[in-house]
Amino acid sequence: MASRNQNRPPRSPATKKDNMDEAPLDKRRKIGAGRILGTRGVGRGRQAFVAINNQQDLGSASEITGTEGPEGGSIEFTKEEIEALLNEKIRAKKFDTKGKMEQMELHIKKLKLCIKWFQQRDEGQLVEQGKLQNALACAEKKCADTELEMKNKEEGLNIIIVELRNSIASLQDKLVKEESEKLDVMDSYTREKEARAAVEKVKGSLSEELARTQQEKLNANQKVTSLNDMYKRLQEYNTSLQQYNSKLQTDLAMANESLKKVEKEKLAIVENLSTLRGHYNSLQEQLTSSRASQDEAVKQKELLGNEVQCLRGELQQVRDDRDRQVMQVQALATEVEKYKESTGKSFIELDSLTVKSNSLEETCSSQREQLRIIQHQLAAANEKLKMADMSASETRTEFELQKGVVSELQNRLADAELRIIEGENLRKKLHNTILELKGNIRVFCRVRPLLPEDGAGSETSVISFPTSTETLGRGIDLTQNGQTYPFTFDKVFAHDATQQDVFVEISQLVQSALDGYKVCIFAYGQTGSGKTYTMMGRPEFLDQKGLIPRSLEQIFQTSQSLSAQGWKYKMQASMLEIYNETIRDLLTTRSGGLDVTRTENGVGGKQYAIKHEANGNTHVSDLTIVDVSSMKEISSLLQQASHCRSVGRTQMNEQSSRSHLVFTLRICGVNEGTEQQVQGVLNLIDLAGSERLSKSMSTGDRLKETQAINKSLSSLSDVILALARKDDHVPYRNSKLTYLLQPCLGGDSKTLMFVNISPDPSSVGESICSLRFAAKVNACEIGIPRRQTTMRTTDSRLSYG
Repeated sequence: MASRNQNRPPRSPATKKDNMDEAPLDKRRKIGAGRILGTRGVGRGRQAFVAINNQQDLGSASEITGTEGPEGGSIEFTKEEIEALLNEKIRAKKFDTKGKMEQMELHIKKLKLCIKWFQQRDEGQLVEQGKLQNALACAEKKCADTELEMKNKEEGLNIIIVELRNSIASLQDKLVKEESEKLDVMDSYTREKEARAAVEKVKGSLSEELARTQQEKLNANQKVTSLNDMYKRLQEYNTSLQQYNSKLQTDLAMANESLKKVEKEKLAIVENLSTLRGHYNSLQEQLTSSRASQDEAVKQKELLGNEVQCLRGELQQVRDDRDRQVMQVQALATEVEKYKESTGKSFIELDSLTVKSNSLEETCSSQREQLRIIQHQLAAANEKLKMADMSASETRTEFELQKGVVSELQNRLADAELRIIEGENLRKKLHNTILELKGNIRVFCRVRPLLPEDGAGSETSVISFPTSTETLGRGIDLTQNGQTYPFTFDKVFAHDATQQDVFVEISQLVQSALDGYKVCIFAYGQTGSGKTYTMMGRPEFLDQKGLIPRSLEQIFQTSQSLSAQGWKYKMQASMLEIYNETIRDLLTTRSGGLDVTRTENGVGGKQYAIKHEANGNTHVSDLTIVDVSSMKEISSLLQQASHCRSVGRTQMNEQSSRSHLVFTLRICGVNEGTEQQVQGVLNLIDLAGSERLSKSMSTGDRLKETQAINKSLSSLSDVILALARKDDHVPYRNSKLTYLLQPCLGGDSKTLMFVNISPDPSSVGESICSLRFAAKVNACEIGIPRRQTTMRTTDSRLSYG
């Protein structure tokens, strides 16, 4: 047994700590309570734990068996002593097992003594707790008895107080009656005196009033005559207004007739243009054929010239041969004469010479014949050359004539195109005037290009544009399951339309904001249809800037040009987004440009309230409004807002806008010369895209965002339907979006909606829904636009409406 204990490794302090942790939970609680009590009981009389340590060498005579100390009193422990006891280590030699066992037994006795002391303290606390509970119950019982007695006494005192109050009230009534009787007697006496004095005063005042009434009667008669004159003038003005109205109606009818005539002329010009183009093409073909024939004639001329040169060389050779032969004949003749005279040769030689001379004459005659033939050929070649020169001159003159005809046709074509453009501009102006008189919302449709990830594999396109004169540039047809759905809007932009082409159509509407009108332009459509590209574009590329930066550039340029006429403008910009039915300020400068209202779930923080004033102006409380004077400042604000706007990735769009963006530019202009003041507002809105959960596959935060977006767009549809039906109640307050757009949809604003659609065949159903909604919007009649202009006063402040 001793050897086994010797071979056992010494127990570490951690092992002892683990053994202490195995104690029951209630014991550990008691020990903890004992520690606290130990610290509190330092001031009381107790025996220090050191006394026990001093007696550990006395052996079995001083063995501790209970809770009694060496002096017979109760032993108490402090927190330091308990910690020292727990942290005490056994100090002995390495193989002194007996010493270790004795130290361990002594340590265990100390621990038992400490545990008994803790148990004693717990029992004392339980007894004290019972005593305290009994005392508390007795005190509560006494308190309840005293409260009952106090209530009874209070009820009795209240009854006495009520009786005393009733007696006091009756006495006061009696006193008031006596005083009132006394005062009535005194008042009657004073009234008699005052009545006598008043009668005398009334006589004088009546005489004065009689004079005044006579004077007032004369003034009233004069006013009646002036009112009669004014009534007659008003009747005349009313008749003139009726005549002016009828004149406007006749002008409108004449304008419609002129528009029809212009369209007919346009159709005729288009037909003439097609015929002229065909004639021009035929003339071009004739010109090319004449040029080819001219080239052939020039080639023939060159060939004939070469042949003539060759014939001339041969002719010269024949002439040289003839001259040589003539010289030979003459030499032979002289020789014959010489022979006849000198030698008298025989006639045989003479005959031979005559034969030779005859043969030479024959060859000479044959050469003469060849020379005559060559001369005839040369004359024919010269005639052919002359004919070729004449045909070339004729083709040149004909070419010049055809060139003149072509230039004349081009001039006529340019004039026709100019007339077409002027007629189109006149039609747009008349159409805009008619829409302003009707109060309709203008609707433009834009089709984005087909992207590689769309259904490009399908051979047939689901979108087509009619080419008839009435719907050219204004109509769009969608095909679904073999059925065609036609739609007509104020303007339709095909997929090849540039950002500049789109902006040209709205530039006059943007100009109206400087003239003092409220202007609202917003983009609607499904997600991924190109709304944000239409409104914002890519500002870093000049040709891809959207409507918002282009509109602001035009406003600043126009305001600078109007400064020569005495106009001075002050402009203020604000940008917000509606995310999950919560308004967020995109221009706040706190937290590095992020709104403090942003949290992880998109709610909480400061709430912005929308307020509509009686004059039709709208503002949002606590919204950041920045004074702007240049396009550079606007560009920095747009860049800041684009970084702060909520975007997310869905199955339908890589960067989908998850909120409604509203940009507002407030314009106040003053003319120093005429003292005229105008106030205009330009609202440019990029709505979040509608999407179906079956296609976007949104979950989590994206799902909440999709539900909030669809709810706000559904509220917008309800408002449009109510306006179309002309209901008495329009549900603007169903959504923050519709409540913010209330002046634009039902007020005196010039409103234009862009409906963006996707050419993807899988999105044709959503595109048809968007176009149907746009048709309902186009049919809505809102208030007639009203220009906000006043004469400048001393306190001319900018309205935030």
